[in-house]
Amino acid sequence: MRAIAFIALLGWLVTPAQAAEPQDWLQRMAKSAQQSFHGTFVYERNGNFSTHAVWHKAGADGVHERLLQLDGPAQEVLRVDGRPQCMSDGLADEMPDVQWSSRHLDAALLEKRYDLRVIGRSRVAGRSAVVLVLMPRDQHRYAFELHLDEETALPLKSLLISEKGQLLERFQFIDLDLSDAVKDEALLPSATCKPVSFNKVAELTQPWRAGWLPPGFELNQSLQRASPTSSDPVAYLMYGDGLARFSVFLEPLHGVAVEDSRRQLGPTAVVSRRMATADGDVMVTVVGEIPVGTAERVALSMQAAAATASSAQ
Repeated sequence: MRAIAFIALLGWLVTPAQAAEPQDWLQRMAKSAQQSFHGTFVYERNGNFSTHAVWHKAGADGVHERLLQLDGPAQEVLRVDGRPQCMSDGLADEMPDVQWSSRHLDAALLEKRYDLRVIGRSRVAGRSAVVLVLMPRDQHRYAFELHLDEETALPLKSLLISEKGQLLERFQFIDLDLSDAVKDEALLPSATCKPVSFNKVAELTQPWRAGWLPPGFELNQSLQRASPTSSDPVAYLMYGDGLARFSVFLEPLHGVAVEDSRRQLGPTAVVSRRMATADGDVMVTVVGEIPVGTAERVALSMQAAAATASSAQ
């Protein structure tokens, strides 16, 4: 079942939207990161729900945001311009690839990869919203349904939908306040939020690149972090097409026995494979909200930059 039929069946759309260009809404959405707000949202994945508080403050010194899980473990993340500054112990061993709507959107480029449609209106967290659907033009990404605030274009609700019309992931505000400025005190992390520091991957002696990427995906950021099993840094590459995203981790194994694996955890594909290099075996892991077949092809294409240069000669 196509995603649009699935959406209509569940009755998420309430009235026809006023005439508007989807590209305009996407551009407004990109600018909505400069809107300060605080509120509460629910996140659904694999049938599990969690509730989170968010404080988001945009100013001359950048965009500061603090997220705090309100049920279950009190997980916490503090970010500045999308880059984590501290996170709870339970998150310390994971590089978060979830970014707020501050990601840079290029409607013209997205239109090459998605069929963009404004298909209705809805009401989320007591606010009127316009419903925008992005249907993928290939098999390398999923469909998105975005409920954008009519006043600010801030995403009030986001659904990630598979090619079979299955709901993979839901983000939805249940309370949102845009009327008051976020106070600096609200952005102060608790004692359980441990500082995070990253160095640029360009400083590594062994840089990496993907030999194949899904059309429209680009390298957004390259970092490195300490390995939990050795003194060698783990390379971390982040790719995106403006909406969909995935990350690639490359960790030296030093003789550690590991097996290749491929898993689909709700919307998230996790593919790991051992790769032989001149300096020893490396474990390549691709993690992201893309089909598992796409993630596997990316993992198989990873190359050491030095090897790529020599093969091109």
